[in-house]
This record gives sequence, C-alpha cells and structure tokens, in this order.
Amino acid sequence: MKNNSDKYPYKRVLLKLSGEALMGSQEFGIDATQLECYAEEIHRVAEAGIEVAVVVGGGNIFRGVQAATFGVDRVQGDYMGMLATVINGMALQSALEKMGSYTRLLSGIQMEQVCEPYIRRRAVRHLEKGRVVIFAAGLGSPYFTTDSAASLRAIEIDADVVLKGTRVDGVYSADPEKDPNAVRYSNISFHEVYQQNLNVMDMTAFTLCRENGLPIIVFDMNKPGNLMKVLCGEEVGTLIQE
Repeated sequence: MKNNSDKYPYKRVLLKLSGEALMGSQEFGIDATQLECYAEEIHRVAEAGIEVAVVVGGGNIFRGVQAATFGVDRVQGDYMGMLATVINGMALQSALEKMGSYTRLLSGIQMEQVCEPYIRRRAVRHLEKGRVVIFAAGLGSPYFTTDSAASLRAIEIDADVVLKGTRVDGVYSADPEKDPNAVRYSNISFHEVYQQNLNVMDMTAFTLCRENGLPIIVFDMNKPGNLMKVLCGEEVGTLIQE
C-alpha cells in the first residue's frame, strides 16, 4: 500500500473504542450496523495511508468488575472480560476485511487458533505494511483496564496519539448528560485534567500517557467522518497534552 500519511499530522495512531459502543441501541452484544459504521471509519483512515491500531473493550459482553455480582473471583472475572475483548476484536476484524482492509488480530493471551500472540516487533511490522492491527485480551493480566492496555500498546508501538472514541464530543468541565452548563474544552493539559479531577481514562492509563508525552484526543466516534477529521488536524473533540 502506498503511504500517503505525510500530508496528515499523525502517521501512526491507536484508536480506543469501548465495548459498550458496539451495542448500538441494544442492551448487550454487538449491533451489526454500529460495527459496520466503525469499520467504515477505520477502513477509510487505513486507505489514506495512516497506520492504525485498535483496542476494543469488552463491556458489551462482560466486565471483570462485575464478577463479584455472579460470585466469581475478581481475577477470574478479569480474564473473562479479556476473552470478551477477543470476541469484539474478531467481529471488528471480520467487518474490516469485508471492506478490503488487511488486518491482524494480536492477543495478550495466547490462543493460536484464533489470533497471533502479541509481539511488539511483529505488531510494528504489520503496521508498516499497512495492516490494521487489533489488540485483544488487554495486557493479558488482571486488574488492568483496556484503557491501560491502549495506553501501553500505543507507547510500545510508538504511536503519535491515542484517540479515544466515545459518544460525547470531547472533555467537559462536568458530565454534559447531567449538567447543561458543562463547558467543553478544545485543548487542555494533563495537569488541568488532574487538577479538575476530570474523567478521561483510568488513572493508570492517563498517567502512562502523561509520563511518556503521548497526547490524547477525546472525540465523538459516532458522528460519521469524525475520525478522518481528527486525523486531518481539524479541531474535533478535545486535545490533551502538556
């Protein structure tokens, strides 16, 4: 694939999607229409020559923190949640390949019949060849969220930015769904996010990005075309950096 990424501000990106986002209007599981919409957005970016890695959560199927509700040990529950992310990764991989994207699914837990084991150099090489790389099973260890997995994988592959695709159009001074007076930030520093105790990512993930100088962009992934707009340098969502 010809790399045309020189005309874009970011050459290599990591996109973090929540598992809940894949539910669409459903109460659980994967909504086919929503999955296709996300795949179209990612495919378009990959076709433009931008190297794309993706981390998808598993909350639409199972969340480790819910384990106690079922009488399941937290560690066991976290592994169950990791397997849920593999299911979502497989679904996204299939949707992307139907559109003509070349993909690789890499897992933090070995399951060779389904996906490749995560090896940093292999992941980077896949990206260099224009393949969309999907990271599944988190970090392969309990007590770490998929936000943390996204931050660490982004650092490991030397991504230029972490893109957090959500259902809101950026970072607000308060929850915009509860407070009509909440103010949206177009730019904000890591320090200000700490100071104002704003909910962007879990603290481990957020601190990893800050300590490694990795900017984060929070944007509305559900609005068609937004992902490409972000990567074209348009002022979409909220940019968090030092």
